Amino acid sequence: MLAAIEGLIAELRAVGVPVSLSEGIDAVGALPHLSLADREEIRVALRAALVKRHEHEHAFDTVFDLFFSPAAEAPPDPSAVPGGGTGGSPAVPAGGGARPGGPGIADLEDERVIGLLVEALRAGDFTTVRFVAGVLVDRHARIEPGRPVGGTYYLFRTMRAIDQDALLRRLLDGEPYPPGPEGALERRLAVERAESLIDRLRSEVEAQIRRRLVADRGAKAVARTLRTPLPQDTDFLTASQAELATVRATVQPLARALASRLARRREHLRRGGLDFRRTVRRSMSTGGVPAEPVFRRPHVAKPELMVIADISGSVSAFATFTLRLVDALRSEFAAVRTFVFVDGVDEVTSVFAQASDIADVAARINAAGSGVWLDGRSDYGHVLESFWERWGSR
Repeated sequence: MLAAIEGLIAELRAVGVPVSLSEGIDAVGALPHLSLADREEIRVALRAALVKRHEHEHAFDTVFDLFFSPAAEAPPDPSAVPGGGTGGSPAVPAGGGARPGGPGIADLEDERVIGLLVEALRAGDFTTVRFVAGVLVDRHARIEPGRPVGGTYYLFRTMRAIDQDALLRRLLDGEPYPPGPEGALERRLAVERAESLIDRLRSEVEAQIRRRLVADRGAKAVARTLRTPLPQDTDFLTASQAELATVRATVQPLARALASRLARRREHLRRGGLDFRRTVRRSMSTGGVPAEPVFRRPHVAKPELMVIADISGSVSAFATFTLRLVDALRSEFAAVRTFVFVDGVDEVTSVFAQASDIADVAARINAAGSGVWLDGRSDYGHVLESFWERWGSR
């Protein structure tokens, strides 16, 4: 157990999750108070001791599954599941997966296994789902022993055999929906529930693949192939669309904080200075006592954020972050005007309005040569003078 916790902490540090020495001591100190047979209880306790930020929880869960793989579960009895014999809800017997005189689940054809999977998902019996996922992984992933991979292709093979679209249709079959808006709402909720069940199945398949890889090569070797950068460590220049979506979700709170700070400043400007003349005039009704002060109406201009981003080659990685931040700010501010520069300065606000994503924005800016005046070498003096001459009044 101590060796597993030591490997868990080392891997968390390797992927960028900060774990201090005192937090490691706290994790070990929690063990005497836990039931070591309850894997979920250990997960919760270690996560409470080692994880400080919610965006690190997914990384922790992945690493925990490597170093604390669950014990193999007994397969359900086909005679106790729908489509396997007598019907009823799935059950897990103590003596194995085959009834006397009949085949086990691993011996069934794919169609019957998928049918069993559908019934288990509908019934919420994830013990059966977990075992069926293992059967499908053994049958379709075709894991190659000793190969140093993270298992993504094995996951693709297995989910392709399951056919998620067909599984979704089967989960929705036979559901009666009343006509009208109520029926449309019920169907939408049913689709969301079915999609969440398929996501749960996908997670179970991933866990089964990881378990087999760990048994083959060990937790540390598999962990090296599964390391992915945290959102704050993502390389913008080589990031995938999924990674960029995660970065956007990480940047969004920063944009919201900037917007709320500006809103608080505007809140303080709602009341102008004291209008002495109107206050004295109103005090005539109270015998000359200024009981109700009158303030001037402030003329606060609608806030307009202007961002000037350096896109020269020496800061290209950070320039991508700046553009990403600007993209997030657009949804939080009433108006955001964006300018880019190298040795010249150009406004690219319209590019953000027309482009579909940040990659398209960067491509259009590069294609148009925005921000370049002469030779493309940084010239802050010319940039700031040009900006002030053209937009300084704003």
